[in-house]
Amino acid sequence: MIVHQLLTSLVPGDAISNEALTIRRILLEEGHESRIFGYYHHASLASHFTHYSQFPLYAAPEALLLYHFSIGSPVSKIYFQSPGRKGMIYHNITPHAFFLDYHRILAKECYKGRKELETFVKRTDLALGDSEYNRRELEELGFPKTGVLPIVADFSLFDTEPNPVTERLLKDDKFTLLFVGRIIPNKKIDDLLRLFAVYQKYYNPNSRLILAGEYRGFERYLAEIQQIVGRYDLKEVWIPGHVPFDDLVAYYRRADLYLSLSEHEGFGVPLLEAFHNKIPVIAYDAAAVAETMNGGGLLIKSKDPERICGLIEALRNDPSLRKRVVQGEEKALEKYRYHNIRSLLLDHLERLKG
Repeated sequence: MIVHQLLTSLVPGDAISNEALTIRRILLEEGHESRIFGYYHHASLASHFTHYSQFPLYAAPEALLLYHFSIGSPVSKIYFQSPGRKGMIYHNITPHAFFLDYHRILAKECYKGRKELETFVKRTDLALGDSEYNRRELEELGFPKTGVLPIVADFSLFDTEPNPVTERLLKDDKFTLLFVGRIIPNKKIDDLLRLFAVYQKYYNPNSRLILAGEYRGFERYLAEIQQIVGRYDLKEVWIPGHVPFDDLVAYYRRADLYLSLSEHEGFGVPLLEAFHNKIPVIAYDAAAVAETMNGGGLLIKSKDPERICGLIEALRNDPSLRKRVVQGEEKALEKYRYHNIRSLLLDHLERLKG
């Protein structure tokens, strides 16, 4: 087969970019021809990338096209012009209301993106959500043929050496809570900090919170959370921004607990990365979080600080409870193992061929 992918940007550390690269690797291993076309790429990924303006040179009636849809983009016109069978992988668009007070341009783009999605309904042969939550949204919009393809992730990438400097900085006895994801409003970093304020003051002063994720473009929200840090006089709150992968490995290796209070996740790859790294996860039940966790970790229905802090302390002080939670996460992760997702991807491509 010839299977090309189309996306807006190909950049290191991005979940959609990582999935596109993994899909391309699977396709090449299967002996298929495959390229990734997009609007923008990071220089380090140049060998995997072809600018979307070059797509007509590779377009063919027998070629399949997979479009990673996450926001409105100029690459959409290539999708519409493609002569072959067309499939979409929908990664969800964060509701624009989350960004109105922080990033008006992104709020506008998210609003436009959801409107643009409707124009794909009659031009898509197979629409895949990376969660059932996303698939239902596609079905409600009227896409005639839908399915689920969980994000194709290669967790073995984490089985590498961490940054030795970062690892050394973290070598102490502080109880470390971790969250990985962009520092943006829908992730509810402000709620995380308010919870941490209660935990550090009343439960465990010898604690640390690491918030690992890009914040550029959201300096207004960053300023708000820094004000919270100052208001509650929080200690040991790390906000390193976008970090190299070996730093991320160090954070996962050191973390005692992964905590998410996010209110909108179309999937939630870091939850599974924490599972892989044998870290107990506590996560707020919103959007696709419960589905992603697949029965693993601890799902919370309320953000009540006392209850969550009590849960954290139970995991900290009861090794048998911690062991049971980690074992449950290992079982939940089986659904997302590389060989299972690989088989599902190839099955969906056969459906797309028609």
